[in-house]
Amino acid sequence: MKTRAIRLLRIAAASMALVSFAAAPAGDREPAVVTPGTAGSPPSDAVVLFDGKDLSAWKSDDGSEPKWKLENGHMEVRGKGLMTRQEFGAIQLHLEWASPAEVKGDGQGRGNSGVYFQGRYEIQVLDSYQNKTYFNGQAASFYGHNAPLVNTSRKPGEWQTYDIVFHPPKPGAEGKVQPGSFTVLHNGVLVQDHIPIQGDASVSAKLSGATPTGPLFLQDHGNPVRYRNIWVRKLD
Repeated sequence: MKTRAIRLLRIAAASMALVSFAAAPAGDREPAVVTPGTAGSPPSDAVVLFDGKDLSAWKSDDGSEPKWKLENGHMEVRGKGLMTRQEFGAIQLHLEWASPAEVKGDGQGRGNSGVYFQGRYEIQVLDSYQNKTYFNGQAASFYGHNAPLVNTSRKPGEWQTYDIVFHPPKPGAEGKVQPGSFTVLHNGVLVQDHIPIQGDASVSAKLSGATPTGPLFLQDHGNPVRYRNIWVRKLD
């Protein structure tokens, strides 16, 4: 009888262990294997939005086919902003951009564009190399909110990189919004360190209101800014 009781206890303990393992949070499970890219190329689990070949992942902000200039592996702003056909929640974004090599204008009139997450929250694109403007409106700023920690802008015409981790604000109970966050590396340097996104849409945003998912939007601000090598990793 004693032996049988011990055996039953062992079976019960083993069953509880299996249930506990099945319910374990993601951090307690073996991580998925992801093959990293090289020199900015996408990892194996990335969603490639632009590889220099076509604009099939994009549409104009009015829903029409994109009109941006496509050549030499990059696309160039030309009439209407671009919006992804696919919507995203939390993501890691890699994007490369270049302001015009020929400098025209100053301040916000020089190499201006922007990357809007969910079509709402803007990380500024601007030629900020020896170009004064308001601090929370220069390159890599969370436009109108947070200036970058440092200015790491390259010279006009040179390719620059953004690597951004975005967690969106989410609708909460009783109409309240659960804040999201931005972490931004500009040319490999940390310039926004887990800054909060309260849910208010940026100036000139095409969309508004906190939502679980939304499109990525590239702004046309009247300057021939170029983009290449755009990919995201879904984080939720």
